[in-house]
Amino acid sequence: MIIDTHAHIGNMLLFDMKTEQVLRSMERYGVDFSLISNIEAAEFDHQGNPVPEFLQKPQNQVLKETLAEARKAPGKLGVLPWLKIAQELPDEEFISLVKENRDIIYGFKLHPFHSRTAPDEKRLEPIYKLAAELGLPIVSHTGGCEEARSIHLYNAAKRHPETDFVMVHMDLGSDNSEALELLGKLPNLYGDTTWVPISTTVEAIRRCGSEKMLFGTDNPIDGEDTLHHNAFGERSLYQQYFNELKDEISEEDYENLMFRNAVRVFKIES
Repeated sequence: MIIDTHAHIGNMLLFDMKTEQVLRSMERYGVDFSLISNIEAAEFDHQGNPVPEFLQKPQNQVLKETLAEARKAPGKLGVLPWLKIAQELPDEEFISLVKENRDIIYGFKLHPFHSRTAPDEKRLEPIYKLAAELGLPIVSHTGGCEEARSIHLYNAAKRHPETDFVMVHMDLGSDNSEALELLGKLPNLYGDTTWVPISTTVEAIRRCGSEKMLFGTDNPIDGEDTLHHNAFGERSLYQQYFNELKDEISEEDYENLMFRNAVRVFKIES
C-alpha cells in the first residue's frame, strides 16, 4: 500500500494541476490514497511578490472547490485545506465547512513560502487551537525563505505538543541538516519525503526511527508522470523510493514510511 500525503490540484503560478491527473497518476504508479491541497490559495509568487488581487480567491472558495474535487473520487482523495495565513484566518464559515466535511479533511496545510508568514507567528494561534479541537495535524512547506525555515515550524510544534506537525520537504533546496536535527527533538514533529533524497530519509530513519517520516511527492507538479520522470525527462526521485529504497531499509521500516505512519498521523482508514 502507498499513501501520498502531499499532492496538489489547482491553476496558479504557472502550474495547472488537475484532479484527473492525480487520479491517473495514482492508478499508473500504484498509489492507493492521496491527500490534496489547492495551490490556488497561494498568496505570494516564487520571487516573493504578492499574487495580484484579481488572481486570488478567498480561502473559503478555495476550500469549497477542493472539497468538490475530492468528492469525485471517494476512497482515493482526502483534503488538506491550504490556509491563506498572510491575509485570512479561519472564520465561522470555514470552520463550519471543515466540520461538515470532516470525513474527507485530514489536516491543515500551511505554505510559509507562498504566504511569506512564519508558522510561529502568534497571530496563527487560532489555527492551532482549531487543529487541536478537531484532532487534525498541521502540514507545512519548509524551505526557500526565512519564514519557511523548519525552525519556525519546530517552534510552533513545541508550543503545541497536543498537535502533530509535518515538515514538508525537510527544508527544500538545502542539505536537510537543520530539519534532520530538529526531527528528533519533539515527538509531535515529523518529516516528509517530497523532493528529499533517499539518503536523507535513510539517515532520518537511522537517527529517529521509521515512525518519523511520511511519504509525500508534490504530485502532479511536473505533470501526470511526476512519479516517473521530472520536467526534464530524467528519472524521478520517487522511482528510487518505489524501488531502490526497499533494499536499504527493513520491510517494516518501508511500510511505516509508505503508509503506516500516514494512517496513524492523519487517522486514515486503511
